Amino acid sequence: MSVQHHEPKAGSAPVRESGVQRSNVATPVQPQVVGHADDGVIGKGARRVLAVLRLAIGFVFLWAFLDKTFGFGYATTSSQAWINGGSPTKGFLISTQVGPFESLSHSIAGVWWANWFFMLGLLGVGLAVMAGVALRASAVAGTITLVMMWMVEFPLDRTLSGGGLSGSPNPIVDYHVIYALVLIVVAATSAGMTWGLGRWWAQLPYNREHSWAR
Repeated sequence: MSVQHHEPKAGSAPVRESGVQRSNVATPVQPQVVGHADDGVIGKGARRVLAVLRLAIGFVFLWAFLDKTFGFGYATTSSQAWINGGSPTKGFLISTQVGPFESLSHSIAGVWWANWFFMLGLLGVGLAVMAGVALRASAVAGTITLVMMWMVEFPLDRTLSGGGLSGSPNPIVDYHVIYALVLIVVAATSAGMTWGLGRWWAQLPYNREHSWAR
């Protein structure tokens, strides 16, 4: 008995071999999506807690900018406000009486570039962190600002240059360190994806290719 082999005709159904259907159609490659809300942290509750933490630390920076600019009467009076001719850095830097950077702090107190550098840093970090965008760059900028403030207050010293106790509550971990760690945490966990614009920001063409900008 002869066995005849038949070639499949054009347009015919895919050939089945041993119950497995073959297809010549390539499986489409799914586009890669970056910046999911659960990157680094699993759980809706945890993401919401981080979002609240992000809004809180962002408001710390934004409030400092607003109070120094307009003088709401808390840390800055109206007459000391930046818009009324006051200096946002002079009072803080000139009052320094501790640490190896005391003379440097006094020399730049109230200088125009120091005022602008400080205030733009507060505004930029505050707005970006509260919006949930550019968290990595904000963490770097905010940490640099906090390190500089730590160097001015220098909590490691026990005594002031004129005598007396410095009053440092903790020489190792003070609020500068805590704030910097919070900025790093919200950036590392993509906290801007929840209650923020982080998802939209991560999908922008430039930010897709440059993770540091997210």
